[in-house]
Amino acid sequence: MINDSGQGTPPADAFSDLDAYVGLPRVGGLWLAPDGRRLVVGVATPDRTKTRYTTALWEVDPGGERPARRLTRSGHGESAAAFTPSGDLLFTSARPEPDGGTDQEPGTALWLQPAGGGDARVVASPPGGVRGVVVSETGTVVLGSAMLPSSTDAAADKKARAKRKEAGVAAILHEQYAVRHWDHDLGPDQTRLFAAELTEDVTLADARLEPRDLTGHVGPALNDDCSWDITPDGRTVVTAWAVPEAGASRRYALVAVDVATGERRTLADDADHNYEVTRLSPDGTQVAVIVRRRSAPHDPGDAWLGIVPVAGGPVRALTDAWDRWPNTARWTPDGTALVVTADDNGRAPLWRVDAATGDVTRLTQDDGAYTDPQVSPDGRWTYALRSAIDSPPRPVRIALDGTSTTQRLRGPAEALGQDVQVPGRLEEVTTTAADGTPLRAWLALPHHASADAPAPLLLWIHGGPLASYNSWLWGWNAWLAVARGYAVLLPDPALSTGYGIDFIRRGWGAWGDAPYTDLMTITDAAQERPDINADRTAALGASFGGYMANWIAGHTDRFTAIVNHAGLWALDHFLPTTDASHYFVREMTQEMRDRHSPHQFADAITTPMLVIHGDKDYRVPIGEALRLWWDLLSRSKAEDGSSPHKFLYFPDENHWILKPQHLQVWHSTIFAFLAHHLHGEDWQRPDLLG
Repeated sequence: MINDSGQGTPPADAFSDLDAYVGLPRVGGLWLAPDGRRLVVGVATPDRTKTRYTTALWEVDPGGERPARRLTRSGHGESAAAFTPSGDLLFTSARPEPDGGTDQEPGTALWLQPAGGGDARVVASPPGGVRGVVVSETGTVVLGSAMLPSSTDAAADKKARAKRKEAGVAAILHEQYAVRHWDHDLGPDQTRLFAAELTEDVTLADARLEPRDLTGHVGPALNDDCSWDITPDGRTVVTAWAVPEAGASRRYALVAVDVATGERRTLADDADHNYEVTRLSPDGTQVAVIVRRRSAPHDPGDAWLGIVPVAGGPVRALTDAWDRWPNTARWTPDGTALVVTADDNGRAPLWRVDAATGDVTRLTQDDGAYTDPQVSPDGRWTYALRSAIDSPPRPVRIALDGTSTTQRLRGPAEALGQDVQVPGRLEEVTTTAADGTPLRAWLALPHHASADAPAPLLLWIHGGPLASYNSWLWGWNAWLAVARGYAVLLPDPALSTGYGIDFIRRGWGAWGDAPYTDLMTITDAAQERPDINADRTAALGASFGGYMANWIAGHTDRFTAIVNHAGLWALDHFLPTTDASHYFVREMTQEMRDRHSPHQFADAITTPMLVIHGDKDYRVPIGEALRLWWDLLSRSKAEDGSSPHKFLYFPDENHWILKPQHLQVWHSTIFAFLAHHLHGEDWQRPDLLG
């Protein structure tokens, strides 16, 4: 059960007014101090110009009594990194130092804010920035920072960067795959690990950390997908390690690095599995890892929680018999169990996994999705962020005494008087696929929807495709549509997580088969409801959901309008140009790609489409949208070249639309397009588009 400890009043127009909506505080990330007395979350809000989100850090009372209070404030924003053993907060920020002078170089530095109060100050500012900060119980700090390949130390790196800048050189010479990642270029600098000690001069005076290079130049071994942790005694770092393979591929091994010498030992590495660090045990002798069996065109692979001895030894599979995929794991203080997150049947509960037997017990019984779990040092509580389809992320604590009581803490939204209440109701739709597989979806409805006033239906298809509709989404939010009178169907078709490996296998390498028929079947079930207007239905999807929107467009005319955001169109073009070709080529043979590529069915499209894409999208490159746009318009039969299709293009956005003003444009264009086709309203170009 959930016990609310206070609830604020939301803005009345939070979902009907896009300006109010983009201004709502967005909670993300949660960090707990070693003694359990301090809990910090990040909160993103628009800056003063309302053209970008910046994140501030807020402290939340772990006991749920005191209101949340803001800790940081700057135009650049901050991200929590870790706590020192004494409870001081370490955070990263690109904001300028108060006494940095006018010649200060921009970059992400590591800051320290004393637990007892006082101004924050920089304790490390390597030229290549800071990421992945971990701190041992003894005060050893390990962080990642990027350096140019030729650099031998921070001074040399700073000099080399200045030389490139002065010469106006932005070129990058690549010798290995990949060259881009999601929304940014890779190189020419690459991550190395550094270690330093938190002395009293650093924590109590004005001294800075003195990071020493642990790894040297290791190429892309510590890329953006790698994370690491440090043993409590500060002697060993365990990290994921990218290993290049033939065919421009790579796998992820598990490596231990001696903090004193930099000596590396391989703990786990084989061609059939990837290893992801999740957390070292309280005694520092074992590391919990997520083991992923690598996929092939006829095998989706698998994932389970494993335990690896830090001293060396075989990987012990802990949850290989559990038909769910773990996402994160945190040890209990006594080392006897782990608190794990994993999708399940349209939810994402917390689970307890016995560290000896692998037995799994569900901890949370509600409809929530839990992330960022942190276990209190006394073992009584797990702190986490809880969201759901109808509830944005909020800090909570979950009792570990067997009652699994979830208590909502007093978070930043309440302190700001912007605690969200959705403008409708949430129900479930269930049915059965032709092969007998149970199917389900969430259905968000306006309060007024009834047999007397049925609501138009929007089929919203999730991305991934290895994902689930089980949590709150700020950018693709169903309640904005509900506030405008639509019902929104949020299904989990084949390939969705939380339903077992066989459910994923149904759509593996065959995206246009079971995922498509599942979507049509669950839509049929929703349209049979008396509170749904089956004659007014549209389909919308982003990323893989955009692929499905494109596939639907070429295979049925049952929808009045279709919206595709960042969708895959031509698989022969997508696979070698995405930033992760090495992954996607393992899923499909050439025959599979040809059979399941939406562009093969362009001639069959008759439904008006709204195509949306950002030029900085490197996961689904802009070429997908450009080719789709040409394929649509080149088939136009109108003498004046007009067509019912539209293309919303963002030159400076990526796979996600992130800027507040662009979120308004994005939503207003979608709703104008739907109003035109589902309600017969005259086309109205959104004001911000001129």
